[in-house]
Formats: sequence, structure tokens, C-alpha cells
Amino acid sequence: MAYTSNNNNVIPIIDPSQDPTSPYYVHPSDNPGMKLVSLKFDGNSYADCKRSLLLNLIAKNKIGFVDGFIIKSPLNDATYKTCDQYNSMMNYWILKVLDQDIARSVLYYTTTRDIWVNLEERFGQASGTTLYEIKQSLNEIKQANDNISGFYTKIKMLWDQFDSVDSVPVCNCTNCNCGLTTKLMKSKEDGRVIDFLMKLNEGYEMLRGSILIMSPLPSISHVYRLIVQEENHKKIYQGSQGNPDQPMAFAANRRFTQDRFKQQFSRKSQGSDPRKRTSSFYCEHCKIPGHNVQRC
Repeated sequence: MAYTSNNNNVIPIIDPSQDPTSPYYVHPSDNPGMKLVSLKFDGNSYADCKRSLLLNLIAKNKIGFVDGFIIKSPLNDATYKTCDQYNSMMNYWILKVLDQDIARSVLYYTTTRDIWVNLEERFGQASGTTLYEIKQSLNEIKQANDNISGFYTKIKMLWDQFDSVDSVPVCNCTNCNCGLTTKLMKSKEDGRVIDFLMKLNEGYEMLRGSILIMSPLPSISHVYRLIVQEENHKKIYQGSQGNPDQPMAFAANRRFTQDRFKQQFSRKSQGSDPRKRTSSFYCEHCKIPGHNVQRC
């Protein structure tokens, strides 16, 4: 830590590499061997890899090295050494995420910003093939054997991928109050609500009809909660109807009742009146003597 004087007051100059709020701060856990993302990027699912990297860099306060906000310091600048150190470390972090062939293609770029721009130009641009693949997957996906949570996770991943390559246009007019972007977002969400309901298995017809008559349609997150509640209700109902212990309990209760009636009849039949010791009545329904079917 260095010091400078101002009007006879000594003011400490904090080294940016020791200031936790500085993008040049070097955390003790930061090292070239660190893996920001567990999976290797091989040219597929660039949007997922990009999002994972951005989240890690934002958390480390290093996003400025990627978006161009932080430029390389000149040689005579006090931050040059620290900036160059972290820039080289971040280059290595990104290279560890890339497949070997892709890593070789960006190995000799000087700054992290140069590597990022090159990857964005090569893999980040939306193409007709990418849109076609995502739309085809959305058309073919069904709930099938998945529960509601698993199915929603799958279809939402496809929606997120589609948004990454075909985002909703934003109005940039000065002092604009037309709400065009909000209307477009609502239209897209309504379409996804209908798409989600269409791909559910049989058994949700009543709830689906109740949702579709709502005006305006609820959000997709609200629809998801309603469907999950309906799924849980079905599980509880089916569990109570298909309880294998119920028939056994019923049979055991019936045997207990039969034995009790037999004991009562046996005691009555041993009375003093000989005419009451036997009976011609026998119930074919419960197999207990002493009464007929009409009195069972």
C-alpha cells in the first residue's frame, strides 16, 4: 500500500489488486487452473456455455474484461501489471472451457475481449438451421412419461434457447409509451401457455378448459403451478383408490363379523328351549346361519 499527501494529510493509495470492489482484485482462490464451467464447449449449445461463463464472470466482478469496458492499460500505468495478469488468467479460464480444436483457434489472441468477440462471431449468430432445429424440437416434444416438473423443465430449456437466437425486438424510441415490447412479450407468453397445455397427457382436460376461458390468459408460471397442483391431487386420489391394504382390511373385518355372529348364535342355540337350539335359516350372502338373505 502506497501513501500520498494532500494538504498535510496522508492518504493511503490502495493497490487495486487488494481492493475487493475493484475488477483488478485478485482473490486468493483465483488461479489459472480454475474451471468456470464444468462442461466443454465443442461448438454446440453456445448460448448455454455463454450464459454460464457470464454468470461466473459477473460474480467475480470481471465482466468488464469481456464486454470491452476495461481496456488494456498502457505500460506506464500503475494498473498495467495487474490488468495484464488478470487478462492472461481469464484467457486461460476460457481456453479450459473450450474444446481442444476451438481453443487452438483462439490461443494467440492477446486479450479476453478478442477471444470473446471471435467466439461470438463464429457461434453466437443465429442461423436458419439453428432456428429450425429448436422449432422442430418444440413441435415434437410431449409430456409422455415425464411428470409435470420434468416436462416443464425440458420445454422451458427449448424456449430459452429460442429466445437466445430470436429475441423480442425492443422499442428504442425516445419517450415512447406505446408499450409495443410489453404487448409482444405478452403475445409470446400466451402462445407458450397454449403450447404447454396442448402437449400435456390426457387427464387435464377440465383444468385446461378452465384456464383457456380466462381473459387475459395467466402467465406460464401460474399455469405451471395450477397443473402441478392438479397432478398432486391426482396422485392422492389414485393412491387412495388403489390402496392394496383396503381389500385385506375389508376381508379381515368381514371374517371378524362372521365369527362374532357365529359365537352369538352358538350361545343362543344352547338355551333351555330345545326348539331354539337349531334353526332352518341360512344366509347364502354372508354364510351365517340364523337368518335368510332378506334379513341379512
